[in-house]
Amino acid sequence: MQGPLHDVDALALFLLALHIVLGTIAAVMVSANRRPSSAIAWVLAIIFIPYLGIVAFLLVGRGKLPKTRRDKQRTVNDLMLGRTPGLSAVSHSDDWPAWLRSAVELNLRLGALPMVGGNRAELLEDYNGSFDRMITDIDNAHDYVHVEFYILTLDPTTAPFFDAMARACQRGVPVRVLFDHLAAVRDPNYGAMRQAFKEMGAEWHAMLPLRPFKGQWQRPDLRNHRKLVVVDGKTGYTGSQNLIDASYNKKGNIRRGLQWHELMVRLEGPVVRELNAVFVTDWYSESEILLPLDTSPVILGSEPELIDAQVLPSGPSFDNDNNLKLYTTLIYKAEHRVSITSPYFVPDEAIQLAIVTAASRGLSVELFVSEVGDQAMVYHAQRSYYEVLLRAGVRIYLYRAPQVLHSKHFTVDDDVAVIGSSNMDVRSFSLNMEVSVLVHGRSIVDQMRAVEDRYRAASKELLLEDWLRRPVRHVALDNLARLTSSLQ
Repeated sequence: MQGPLHDVDALALFLLALHIVLGTIAAVMVSANRRPSSAIAWVLAIIFIPYLGIVAFLLVGRGKLPKTRRDKQRTVNDLMLGRTPGLSAVSHSDDWPAWLRSAVELNLRLGALPMVGGNRAELLEDYNGSFDRMITDIDNAHDYVHVEFYILTLDPTTAPFFDAMARACQRGVPVRVLFDHLAAVRDPNYGAMRQAFKEMGAEWHAMLPLRPFKGQWQRPDLRNHRKLVVVDGKTGYTGSQNLIDASYNKKGNIRRGLQWHELMVRLEGPVVRELNAVFVTDWYSESEILLPLDTSPVILGSEPELIDAQVLPSGPSFDNDNNLKLYTTLIYKAEHRVSITSPYFVPDEAIQLAIVTAASRGLSVELFVSEVGDQAMVYHAQRSYYEVLLRAGVRIYLYRAPQVLHSKHFTVDDDVAVIGSSNMDVRSFSLNMEVSVLVHGRSIVDQMRAVEDRYRAASKELLLEDWLRRPVRHVALDNLARLTSSLQ
């Protein structure tokens, strides 16, 4: 005898079978060209919360930009690799440690930009002081001013920078500006900023715009996180600092007295045109206009303060995780010391293993992070990695509040360093467009060592015995937040 109960059983079996089929399809589709940890996290999300999991995957599950954007990246890469024959040999390679050559070759193949010599570099720690230096250089511009920031806003702190761009426009100097679309539209001053650009006559584009009705759409959390300024191809800036007040104009930050501490590098020499090539690529992606690339000869100097430098762009417009490969390589190559500064430290498995292995090899390894966090999920996720690092012998320093340490750099041994916009986290490695500068030279590393000394003096060292005594609720929050870091 069949009845309602039998119908319910049949429906339940059908839904179970459908669930299994969907789970199997998800496992096949999600795991293609994806790290196992990420694939497993997505499959579990789809199985246990199928509807939300599927919707989330459709929105943020694809980790590459649309094919048209990736094709533009390849086009510019081919042009850059075809510039000035032998340019990659124009460096002081005889002074490099033996292991550095392979890292430079890796970067050239990944990012299409060579290591070039004859550069000067100056580190800038003062937040408003770095703006002042940029303004001075913009006021001396004759050929062009290129400005690109993840966060770019018009506020009382940045108004003098806007005034300098306006003065450049008045002198007839082309001023081109790029900023991340999603970061900008959330800013209440977005309209005022666009009006300022219109009045001064600067050209501008929003990067990675989310305008579905205009056919402009990609995964929403794939963002352009780069920060750079190039003036006349002779002077360049990059690092961690956005063009915004040090409080980020957030009421919560102002109430807590939080101020962002950054590190920028001012560059002079041939490497500046390599930095400009990154801007040219991003401008081409947003405007369809390919600006000319500088192919003039590189003239090496012999002054001891001159350094070799190589720009490495990375992000979802490339086929590889460029910065992840560079960082992992350098940490494994280190022979004496590794010092890392990363405000958001949610490492890929490869980076975590490299750091732990370096400490286990007897190297001096230290990590600088902030005592406080401005993003709760990231803050708790990164804390879940501390115990393994501490047990391996890594020394962790918590930069004291109310300063938020936002600098992004690390040094290897005595004469190799990296500085740029990239955190050591899965977002910077896979989802954000970043720019890093690999440098070789004792003069720049000595500057960075002095910066690290100041960090250490302003920090509290985290000890394993103290960490193990933290409240159980904190342990639970840290471990739960860690699970979300694999969804990429």
